[in-house]
Amino acid sequence: MNIDKKFLKQAVKQARTSMQKGGFPAGAVLVNDGKVISKGISLGNKLNDPTEHSETSCIKKACKKLKTTNLKNCILYASLQPCLMCFSVANWTSIPRIVYGCKKTEEMVASGCYEGTNDLININNKNNHKIELVYMSDFEGENMSMIKEWKNS
Repeated sequence: MNIDKKFLKQAVKQARTSMQKGGFPAGAVLVNDGKVISKGISLGNKLNDPTEHSETSCIKKACKKLKTTNLKNCILYASLQPCLMCFSVANWTSIPRIVYGCKKTEEMVASGCYEGTNDLININNKNNHKIELVYMSDFEGENMSMIKEWKNS
């Protein structure tokens, strides 16, 4: 199994865990040197914390664990395309690469799953620190199914 696919599968598993705990179906894992450093789920609505998305949760845990704000040797795996906030946090911590398994759609934006139609590629191109954004469609169907299940619950 491809290494990216292996870790992205773990991020999708985190999304399922998030939903089971009453959160939004988004999950993330942060990897350094082939090892998972931290995991995150999206419990912002449960914790009354709008910044508690899976990616930001994962990044904060990694920074505390590694005692640094520089994650330049890490890769972030996210079940969904990161929102603008999560992308910005990844940028500020110098994460060089984000691999995600489901693209943002107009329907997701309209239903409030995302803050808007911001184009991360355009934003990334204007930043000093560029993040390699990698979309892997292997888990798109599973992620979309979880979002539909979450909306219907």
